[in-house]
This record gives sequence, C-alpha cells and structure tokens, in this order.
Amino acid sequence: MADPKDTINIENVVASTGIGQELDLQSVAMDLEGADYDPEQFPGLVYRTQNPKSAALIFRSGKIVCTGAKSTDAVHESLHIVFDKLRELEIHVEDDPEITVQNIVTSADLGVNLNLNAIAIGLGLENIEYEPEQFPGLVYRIDDPSVVALLFGSGKLVITGGKDPSDAEKAVDNIVSRLDELGLLDG
Repeated sequence: MADPKDTINIENVVASTGIGQELDLQSVAMDLEGADYDPEQFPGLVYRTQNPKSAALIFRSGKIVCTGAKSTDAVHESLHIVFDKLRELEIHVEDDPEITVQNIVTSADLGVNLNLNAIAIGLGLENIEYEPEQFPGLVYRIDDPSVVALLFGSGKLVITGGKDPSDAEKAVDNIVSRLDELGLLDG
C-alpha cells in the first residue's frame, strides 16, 4: 500500500486576524476596488485576492477572516495584501497583526475501499457518527490531533479542524494504524 500521507492535499486554510479598530464598511466598499458589500445578505465586506486566491471577510469590528487559501503561507500572503489595501485607504493597520490559523481542511486517499459499517463498529460509537441515510461518510472524531475525519467508502478522507499541516499527517497515521489493528484496511 502506498503511503496515504503522500496523497494529502490542503483544500482550504481559514485564518483570522484583526486591525484593532472599527471600520465603516460602506466607505471601505466604495474605495476598495473589487470589494463586495451587501449588508442585507452578509454582515461583512468580501474582498477577493487573485494571487494567491482567497476571500477576506472584513467585519465592522475590524476582525478579518481569510478563507479559500491552499496553504498557510498563502493565507498569510493574502492577509498582507488586504492589510496593504487598507493602508492605501489610510486605515491604520499595525506592521504585523497577529494571524491565527483556525482550520485547515485537507483531503487524502487510503487507496483501498473501506467497509464503513465494519469501521463504525470497530472504532466504537463514542468517537463515530455514521448514518448512511443522512450522509455517505463516516465522521470520526480524533483526540490527538484534535480533528474530525470524514471517511468514505472509496477510501478517500477529508480532515478538518487542524491548525497545522502536520495535523493531517498525524490524523492519517492514526486512522491507518487503527484500521490496520482492526484488520479493516484489506479493502
């Protein structure tokens, strides 16, 4: 079996930051080219960066959430673009606001089909949610690292809740070793 860790792919990185002051989003939206602001639909202003590709959700409180980046470096780069754009509008932004990665969503492939019914029984019900009539994947809550993995019959995984890219590797190792112990990786 090829190493499933080699198939790990970051799908989305979500990070948050703040500029420590309230913003007049109507005014920012008028001056910030490409900004979308429709307070009846969503309370934040949406500003998309193209390179790297992401969306920054800017709120009146000065809090900013960046989503859609494909790496932790890209999320930092995107937010620095947003900071620079705000500075161009003469909005005070510290030199290096703290950026906190909130969630990294990754995908991986175990390379074998999985018997989700057997896995649900084998892993025990305290960390598992599996209702195939509601959702085709098995939800597995892992304590170390603290993430949630979605396992699909195809052997594909989605891991969410990580704060560092290494969390996905640890989760995949955890899943592979648990399924191996239970003899459930034979397809």
